[in-house]
Amino acid sequence: MSDISKGYWFFETSDMEKKYTVVDLRSDTLTKPTKAMRLAMFNAEVGDDVYEEDPTVKKLEEKAATLMGKEAALFVTSGTMGNLIAIMTHCDVRGSEAYCGEESHTILHEQGGAAQLGGVTLCPLPNNPDGSFDLALLRNKLRNDRLHEPISKLVIVENTINGKIVPQDWIIELAGLAKSCDLKLHLDGARIWNVVTASNVSAKDLVSVFDSVTFCLSKGLGAPIGSLLCGNKCFIKKARRIRKVLGGGMRQVGIIAAAGLVALEEIVPLLKEDHKRAALIARAINDLNSETFTVDEKTVQTNIVFVNIRSKFITSVNFAERLLQVQEDVEDDRIMIKCLPLTRTTVRFVLYHEITDTMLEAVIRKITYVIRSMDVNE
Repeated sequence: MSDISKGYWFFETSDMEKKYTVVDLRSDTLTKPTKAMRLAMFNAEVGDDVYEEDPTVKKLEEKAATLMGKEAALFVTSGTMGNLIAIMTHCDVRGSEAYCGEESHTILHEQGGAAQLGGVTLCPLPNNPDGSFDLALLRNKLRNDRLHEPISKLVIVENTINGKIVPQDWIIELAGLAKSCDLKLHLDGARIWNVVTASNVSAKDLVSVFDSVTFCLSKGLGAPIGSLLCGNKCFIKKARRIRKVLGGGMRQVGIIAAAGLVALEEIVPLLKEDHKRAALIARAINDLNSETFTVDEKTVQTNIVFVNIRSKFITSVNFAERLLQVQEDVEDDRIMIKCLPLTRTTVRFVLYHEITDTMLEAVIRKITYVIRSMDVNE
């Protein structure tokens, strides 16, 4: 039924899922295009984007650049591609080195693409609880010997990281260090709209110190595919060439760019509801006063909830599997919840706009029932 490997958890559809309430909280990438998106895709005006002649793509890129306060933008297939293109564009000398948090998507979930395809070494730095990393340590890691060592070129920040908002004052301090050391700054802003929503600060202000930024249209925003890479005109011109060699040159891609335009208008305003629902799940778990299952509510700043399990016997897989099991004669147990076991002791729930208040109520009922049952048997 399932396979836990490298943090991913896959399910087969069963007859039981057709019979009971099923709520899938594994990721906000599970969103499906809305009716408005599908209509926009159907009606999209298209052209050949490799020739830069797709009007819908151009409209999306212009909108993205404006929102981020940058000169230009490039539509790419994914955040992974956008990050890799940014790294390869900034680190334009083979043997370069880039620096990032050890919990960042770039180093954990992008196959080491910077080294594999770009000839760029990634140097991981321990993340602090708030998602930042020690700037004194970063300075000490920078290279000086250009004959024997890699060439220090780039610092990468992820915001949000594990659902947490990286402190803006730290980002400003980092920018000062980067400028003094002639380093470029890239922001993996896959969920930057969650930051905008939670902090009530514009995207333009949040990313102003970065030389480049990516953001995702399919994480929480409901578009079927795509991310935007933003920067100055010279940067994007170089990035477009690298996109081509990576196989990312697309033709009549306005069909999917149209969904991205709707996502920015239609779904971004709904993110605040995802945040509220995530906080309600966290509070409901902690209100049970379980010694086994807890949530650090300080980390639930946007749409992601991490449940910590303190037990010699119960693992994250046990908990996830139990949330999928059903007892016919118990109303609160006639609900199936899909979640993501990340480590032996950590389970992740992610909220998105398709999770309604009715579904949320069902989730809390099921989690409450399962935790109480497991606590009795602990």
